[in-house]
Amino acid sequence: MRILVIHGPNLNMLGSRDTDVYGKFTLDEINSKLLAIAAISKATLSILQSNHEGILIDFIQENSSKADGILINPGAYTHYGYALADALHDTR
Repeated sequence: MRILVIHGPNLNMLGSRDTDVYGKFTLDEINSKLLAIAAISKATLSILQSNHEGILIDFIQENSSKADGILINPGAYTHYGYALADALHDTR
């Protein structure tokens, strides 16, 4: 099983950015935990974080046909990432 893991803008600042709101785990720590869980399930993760919506869209378009699923935290794009939402919709 291959899963795309996508982290949106500013998530690279986890662990140091407003820890009362976002917590103390860094993105590397979160990715390490995801990789450990994937290893137990014999899944392969392709992980990407970007602050640029176009890079996230390119990653989805280039890799979704070879993936069994997508795990995404779009960050701020949750509120206004229409192009990102379209790219995800097209993977169905």
